[in-house]
Amino acid sequence: MTKAHKHHQYATLPPMGWNSWDCYGASVTEEEVRGNAAYMAEHLKDFGWEYVVVDIQWYEPGANSSQYRAFVPLEMDEHSRLLPAANRFPSAANGQGFKPLADYVHSLGLKFGIHIMRGIPRQAAHADTKLLGTEATARSIAHPNSICPWNTDMYGVDASKDGAQQYYNSLFDLYASWGVDFIKVDDIAASRLYGIHLDEIKLIRRAIEQCGRPMVLSLSPGPAPLEHSEELKELANMWRMTDDYWDLWHLLHEMFERCEKWAPKLTEGAWPDCDMLPLGHLGIRSVDGGGSDRWTRFTKDEQVTMMTLWSIFRSPLMFGGELRDNDEWTLGLLTNDEVLALHRNGRGARQLYREQERIAWTAQDEAGATYAALFNAGEQIDTVTVTLEQLGLSAAPQVRNLWAREDLGALNELSFTLAPHSSILLKLT
Repeated sequence: MTKAHKHHQYATLPPMGWNSWDCYGASVTEEEVRGNAAYMAEHLKDFGWEYVVVDIQWYEPGANSSQYRAFVPLEMDEHSRLLPAANRFPSAANGQGFKPLADYVHSLGLKFGIHIMRGIPRQAAHADTKLLGTEATARSIAHPNSICPWNTDMYGVDASKDGAQQYYNSLFDLYASWGVDFIKVDDIAASRLYGIHLDEIKLIRRAIEQCGRPMVLSLSPGPAPLEHSEELKELANMWRMTDDYWDLWHLLHEMFERCEKWAPKLTEGAWPDCDMLPLGHLGIRSVDGGGSDRWTRFTKDEQVTMMTLWSIFRSPLMFGGELRDNDEWTLGLLTNDEVLALHRNGRGARQLYREQERIAWTAQDEAGATYAALFNAGEQIDTVTVTLEQLGLSAAPQVRNLWAREDLGALNELSFTLAPHSSILLKLT
């Protein structure tokens, strides 16, 4: 049994929200954030969706897509802390930071989040600027040999140096003053160069606890190392199991194995993360994932399969598309209260079996119901079957198809012919 930690109380359910990356890359504006927040409040809040997250480079005045501009000047205060670019976030002018935007999000009954890169700005280290709460300076805590392989904004922080903790404390004190509820820290859970950065994660954990404001801590990118699962639970609320995930079948196909491996490690308050949901209108100003301005490339069957796996596994759910452009189908994927009840209340999720591309998962809830998710991950029509014995049941249960909202009656066996890449999600009572 994993020890419960104080920060697990910050995310007793898998977080659900919207993140700006999949549609706007590094270039999202305040108007776009406010617009998506207003949509969430009107259409999704009643179903448990609550976080509005501004992704990477909100401090870069010239950001215009998901392709980063290298070595450009960043908005920064006199204490080496990055600030929102006021040309993109007008309410941040005159030292207001993200407080006005966070106040707006909070006024809707929602929560506000931001993305940061681990470390200290390179421009701060080069100029040897001051740090708050210490005589140390930016250059003295910077680790120039600890860099992100895909972004030039930051150096790592050397956790052994005097001033390292004070620097991170000053960051999170600033974010607390803005009213931040959710922090996504990048280039930290895994790295193509160095692996996981546990020392900096520990600095961040301590900085959150000392700042006096509960904040959900999300770690990226992935794949976070399975062998560090206990440290991840001890330090964070969620962490990516995969590198950036996009609307491509092969990436969804790979997620079955990732979920199988991580399912035994799941703890309430500490959630392995399948990454964002690339649904709806994507790539408006993001060219990652082999695409540009588009509607999701997933077929409707694949979209249901993704939502079914994420829900029974209990991954955080972070929608990546432009919410205001949602059609009835996409909104329906996000507001099926019976599926979301499984996501909220499921327990003991596990892969029941995998036979070639026939896959079955099961879970239970506190009321005694059993759930079965059957997947055809192959390229041909196939029949996927689960017996009552495999589910630990003795009498024929009443079966309900959750996506179709259809009662199927009492069944002695669950056997369904499924199209390629499709699935069925059943509740047994």
